[in-house]
Amino acid sequence: MRNYIKSIVLVSLMISALAGCHKVPDLPYYEKGTTVTLTANKATVTSTPADSISNVIAFSWSSPKYAQDSGMYKYVLEIDSTGRNFSKASTKIIIGALGTTLTGKELNTILLHYGFSLGVGYDIDVRVKSSYGNNNELYLSNVLKIRVTPYSDPSVLTTANINVTCALATAANLSNTFTWTSSFNGYTGNVTYTLQYDSATKNFVAPIDIPVGVNLYSKSLNQGEMNQTALSSGIPGGNTGKVEYRVKAVTAQGATSYSNVVNVTIASYFPIVRFYLPGGYQAATGNGVNWDPPTAPEFVRDLRPGALNKLYYMYIYLPAGAEFKVTQGRDWAINYGGSGGNLSSGGANLTVATAGVYRISIDRELMKYDIREGRMGFVGGATGAGWTPANVFPNYAMGNSQPELFVGLTDFTTGGWKLIDHNDWNNGDLTVLNARSYGAAGGSGSTLEVNGANMPDIATAGRYRVIWDGRNVDNVKYEMSPATEMRVVGNGLQGVPDWNPGASPQMTYAGNGVWTLTATLVGGKEIKFLAGNDWGAFDYEDNSGGSNGVGTPRKIKWEGGSNFNTPAATGSYTITLDEKAQTVTFN
Repeated sequence: MRNYIKSIVLVSLMISALAGCHKVPDLPYYEKGTTVTLTANKATVTSTPADSISNVIAFSWSSPKYAQDSGMYKYVLEIDSTGRNFSKASTKIIIGALGTTLTGKELNTILLHYGFSLGVGYDIDVRVKSSYGNNNELYLSNVLKIRVTPYSDPSVLTTANINVTCALATAANLSNTFTWTSSFNGYTGNVTYTLQYDSATKNFVAPIDIPVGVNLYSKSLNQGEMNQTALSSGIPGGNTGKVEYRVKAVTAQGATSYSNVVNVTIASYFPIVRFYLPGGYQAATGNGVNWDPPTAPEFVRDLRPGALNKLYYMYIYLPAGAEFKVTQGRDWAINYGGSGGNLSSGGANLTVATAGVYRISIDRELMKYDIREGRMGFVGGATGAGWTPANVFPNYAMGNSQPELFVGLTDFTTGGWKLIDHNDWNNGDLTVLNARSYGAAGGSGSTLEVNGANMPDIATAGRYRVIWDGRNVDNVKYEMSPATEMRVVGNGLQGVPDWNPGASPQMTYAGNGVWTLTATLVGGKEIKFLAGNDWGAFDYEDNSGGSNGVGTPRKIKWEGGSNFNTPAATGSYTITLDEKAQTVTFN
C-alpha cells in the first residue's frame, strides 16, 4: 500500500512538471546562398591629386540570394597586392548594397600603405566576401586583377622671405622660415620631411639635405645656416645669388614625393674657417688623443678687418720635441705642415725643440706660420711697465694655466692699460709676425680686441688678479678682481677650524704672483687656497693628480678640481703658491 501511494505521488509530480513547460519556437533556418560574381568598371586606374574626392573605380557584384532581407546582407571588399593571397588585405564593409566605389584618395591611401612607388603601375587583387549579417554562410567571389598607379600628392612649400641678407656678426639671428602642407592627403602613417636645396637652374641633380623630422611642417634657418646653403650652392662669400628649395616627403613604407620649388635670393658673407693643431703632444698635455683632429685644440681667429679667415693663433704648452700639424676642420682632409716659416699642403710635421709655452700663428692666405715664445703681460700707464712693451717681460708677465689661458697679478694705479704678448707694439700689419696687444672698452668680463681700446681706468689703486681667457675661441675675454689676500683653508691645519675661511690663516704676498705661509700641517689631510674670507672667492685646487710630495712643485688649477693632499708626515712646512708658475710647493 505504501509503495502504491509513492507511485501515485511521483506520477502526479511528473504531470505537474510537464504542464508547467512551454514549447520553444524553432530557430530560424537560413537557406544557403550562392557565390557572388564581382565585376569592375575599369581594369586600369591612373589617378591624380585632382581625383582625390572623385570616384575613380566602381565595383559591383551579384546577389548571394540568402534567405534573408537583402538589406541585411554583409559584403567585405578586399584589396591586396597581387601574389599575397590577401594576407595583408585592405577592407571596406558594405551592408545591403550590391556595389561600391573608391575615390582617388581612398585608393591612393591603400596603395601608399603597400609601399608602392609613386607614378609606377602595379597589379592589385580585388575580391568580395559575402555573408549573412551574423557572418554565417561566408562566400568568396572571383578575384579581379586591376592595374593601378599611385600618385604623388606632394606638399605645397612657401617661404617667408624671397630675399635675405646674411652677415657674420648676426649669423645667429633668424633669417628665414619655410612652411609646407602635409604630403599624401589621407595617408595615416608617419611621413618624414627633409628640406632640400641646390643652386638655381641645376634641377636638384645633386641636392643637399637639411633634416626636418617626422610629421613636421616648418623649418627655420638663421643667417649662418642660410649663408651655408648659399656657399654650398656655389655662391661665393660676399656675393648674391639664388638658391632653390623644395621639400622631400617619405612615407613609412618608402613612397617619396617632392614639393614645388621656391627661390630665395641670398646676399652671402665669408664664413668662419676653423683650424686645429693635432699632434703627438696631445695625450701627454691633456689635449685629447694623439694626432686626433676631433680632440685637438682650436686656433683663435684674429677678427680684425682684413685678418678674418686669414690670421689664426694659439698659446699652448708643448713638450720638447713635440710634432704637430695644422688641419682645416676636425679631420685630415685639409692639412698643412711645412718648414722655414712656409706652410705647405700635406707638408712635413712642424716641431719645437724645447719644452715651453708657445705662440703659434698661421696665415692661411699667404701660407705662412710663426712659432715663438707664448707669453702675456701687463703694459700701460696704470702698470709698473708703463707704455713701453720692452719693460713688460719678465717682471710684469702673467702665468700660463692651460692652453689659451693666462693668470697674473700686478699693482695698478689710475691710467690706461692693456695686455700684450711681445716686447714691441703691433705696427698694424696683418702678418704672422705681429705682436698682439689686447684692449677692451668694457670692464671685467668684456671681449678683448687685438689692437683694441685701452682698458678702463682702475677706480681704486691696488693689487689685482687678471685673467686672459681664450678658451672660448669665439669670445676671447678678460676677468679682473682684487688680489688683496690668499688664505689656506681645509682640515689639514693644526689649531685651525676645519674648512672655515674666515678663521683660516692668510698667506704673505712676496711679489710677482708668489704667496708664502709657514704653518703646521696635519699629515694625510686636505687643503685648498682661497682668495677671500668666504666661499665663492677665487680659489686654487690640485692639478697634480693627488700628489702629497714635499719639495716638488705641484701644478694648480682654478676652474675646479680636487683639494690638495697635505704631506704624509705632520709637521711645520713652508707653503709657496706661485700664481705665475701655476704651482704650489711644500717645504
